[in-house]
Amino acid sequence: MLFLWLYMFYSCAGSCAGLAARGSPAPPRAAPPLLPGEPGEESSLEEQRAAPDAGSPISSFFNGSGTKRLPQAIIIGVKKGGTRALLEFLRVHPDVRAVGAEPHFFDRNYERGLAWYRDLMPKTLEGQITMEKTPSYFVTKEAPARISSMSKGTKLIVVVRDPVTRAISDYTQTLSKKPDIPTFESLTFKNRTTGLIDTSWSAIQIGIYAKHLENWLLYFPIRQILFVSGERLISDPAGELGRVQDFLGLKRIITDKHFYFNKTKGFPCLKKAEGSSKPHCLGKTKGRTHPDIDQEVVQRLRDFYRPFNMKFYQMTGQDFGWG
Repeated sequence: MLFLWLYMFYSCAGSCAGLAARGSPAPPRAAPPLLPGEPGEESSLEEQRAAPDAGSPISSFFNGSGTKRLPQAIIIGVKKGGTRALLEFLRVHPDVRAVGAEPHFFDRNYERGLAWYRDLMPKTLEGQITMEKTPSYFVTKEAPARISSMSKGTKLIVVVRDPVTRAISDYTQTLSKKPDIPTFESLTFKNRTTGLIDTSWSAIQIGIYAKHLENWLLYFPIRQILFVSGERLISDPAGELGRVQDFLGLKRIITDKHFYFNKTKGFPCLKKAEGSSKPHCLGKTKGRTHPDIDQEVVQRLRDFYRPFNMKFYQMTGQDFGWG
């Protein structure tokens, strides 16, 4: 049946086109699509997803085309929270197309313009979601206003993790690149004798989630931001992916059957990665062994973060269970 349909499709292609050309005037050429935020376009998420594609899905199938769209959803943070794992897991979904590398558009490359940004995106068919992830957006003061200017309907995802563990992981990553940096303990304090925490150190500052979230809530309602637990992304990846798929309006295709737990690395891996039939784990830069940190310093950090964590729980309506 399929072969018969294909034969009829190709047989008709030339003759039907000729009949159309002789029998009716050519349709007017469509105007090029406007970028969200340009005059004349409403840029809500629903309207972006409902906008017509460059061609029908069947024509896109035959000519390999699609349309490059600005992202309807962005993973905005946080660094060392599990954003790479979340993106790789999401890319298994047939209705998610994502940029592999971090574009850093809203923090480092904004002057290049939306057309440059859109050109980085993969082509998508009607009904597919375009995504990107750049964890530094969450702590970039200008990012909320800039993303809102692109589209007020953009859905935002934040992967958060115990801020103390996150800070140690952040330090571990830096240590792997610069082995001669000072110790974690010495960088943590402005004055260790008084116990004053150095909040200017980015490894500490990123984990004050409530402070950063306040900036985002000036531009986006809380219902438009999904907070993913970095801990649960490890212990129950399918459960967290279920929440993410629901948030994005996607069918729950990614389930338990897609994961297996890698005991050596200490986190879940995909049984089959996007476009592959082989198992896939994140690279060697993920799951590094953390250095031993003075437990007194760890406790002081936990005491420091506690009030910020409590406020974050109140703001999000979620208790992440960080001690």
